Amino acid sequence: MRLFTAIASLSPLAIGVLASVASAQPSTSASSASEAFSICGNGQRITCVVDGDTFWFRGEKIRIADIDTPELSPPRCEGQRERGLAAKQRLLDILNSGPISFKTTARDEDRFGRKLRIVYRDRRSVGDILVAEGLARKWEGSRRNWCE
Repeated sequence: MRLFTAIASLSPLAIGVLASVASAQPSTSASSASEAFSICGNGQRITCVVDGDTFWFRGEKIRIADIDTPELSPPRCEGQRERGLAAKQRLLDILNSGPISFKTTARDEDRFGRKLRIVYRDRRSVGDILVAEGLARKWEGSRRNWCE
């Protein structure tokens, strides 16, 4: 009864918003909302983060196509290792913060068989987020040295 009274006291606009949210269909885009990402280990890789620009999602290896992050295997200097670990952790945090979606690129895969995708969280490129935070660079066709 309290719920009915609370809903009845809402404005027509608020009731309309609640009704549209309640009747919304699930997104058809890839979503991590019900799947928790972890850091990849030595076992089977299903949904986990490898480094700052590579992760596994539902058993498929994804390379974020629009960025480059510091290498971790192996890093060339201590600064690269530290920045690479920070990018990896931040990517984990972003992927675990809600639904993600993907956009294909001109090339479907790289030479290592990873799917090349632009990854979005709340309609914002995950790559753009990492670049803005200083944890990645825009991809310019080849890796550059992070130890300078």
